[in-house]
Amino acid sequence: MAWRLMTPEDLAQVQVLADMIHVDHPEDRAVLAERQRLYPTGCFMLTEDEHAIGYAFTHPWHLGEPPRLNRMLGELPSSPTTYYIHDVALLPTARGRGYAAQVTDRLIAHAREAGFDNLSLVAVNKSQTFWEKAGFRVLAAEGLKAKLASYGPDAALMMHRLASPPRGA
Repeated sequence: MAWRLMTPEDLAQVQVLADMIHVDHPEDRAVLAERQRLYPTGCFMLTEDEHAIGYAFTHPWHLGEPPRLNRMLGELPSSPTTYYIHDVALLPTARGRGYAAQVTDRLIAHAREAGFDNLSLVAVNKSQTFWEKAGFRVLAAEGLKAKLASYGPDAALMMHRLASPPRGA
């Protein structure tokens, strides 16, 4: 079992998963499809016996300005300042099996290869501890209280700073 790149054909399964996993944070299929279309190299699927059990959406963005939930982006920024993890979602039966850590490692490697010096996300649904173990830290979010509140009461803006490569590397 491994994470693979998401295709447009996966979006129906992604929507089913999203509706089951994020009952309090629904997103329209058009929003998810736009994310996959805008940055296909940052969208992943996890399947088991040909059944979708998880997905991830990521894309370049502006640090400290998380996109609103269930809103179209329009386009990606020409000068992004973070590699943004929009969502890593797993069915309850897939949790605790190392899949989230696998895709997180892949996302960190992708961000580094793409030249980003950080990744950011909004932790929700009591996931802050997981992200802290992966090297993310809460980022002060002055002026973002209202936007973060739309993500839920435990929402926290987090960032993972990537170490600079060794000199001569």
